[in-house]
Amino acid sequence: MADDSGELTLDELFESIERTTPEGYRVEIVEGTIFTAPQRDVHWKIIRRIVRAIEDRFGVDVAVLSDVRIDFPGKLNGYAPDVAKLRDGARKDADGRWRCTDVEFVAEVISQGTAQNDYGPKKTAYALAEVPAYLIADPYQGRCHLYTRPKDGEYVSELSVAFGADVDLTDTVLGLTLETKEFPRD
Repeated sequence: MADDSGELTLDELFESIERTTPEGYRVEIVEGTIFTAPQRDVHWKIIRRIVRAIEDRFGVDVAVLSDVRIDFPGKLNGYAPDVAKLRDGARKDADGRWRCTDVEFVAEVISQGTAQNDYGPKKTAYALAEVPAYLIADPYQGRCHLYTRPKDGEYVSELSVAFGADVDLTDTVLGLTLETKEFPRD
């Protein structure tokens, strides 16, 4: 049911687009705007390497998701992060969705058409949700950007590393070093 302003709710928006989204496309709603993008092989190769690093550190039963809807702070923000690691003991809410307050780490791999979301409103929403570590892997720049220490809706710390160098996540909840030497460029 639409809210008092006549706008569709986040759930209604997702329901309306799920029926018409082609298979193999990712759907997100960022500040009320619907974005769809096909999964690219370069994109997937980077996602897979990040997930494998997390599984190597925590085991294959770790609560890690890819392209699963999680609602984040702000108006109509239903994201499907490329990689999201949940805290131990995380449980779905009454609507059957994961809570953003249980997210410990997010990684987004840049797509040309939606890069502004990853560097802009999504970064802000992740900081507002106090996600401790947010990693952007940008195959166009050939760089990873790690944002940590969220405070008042922004990240206080930023580290930028060229593909080929390791991303030091040892001081984060992940407690690992992410090798990027095999990250493909686009």
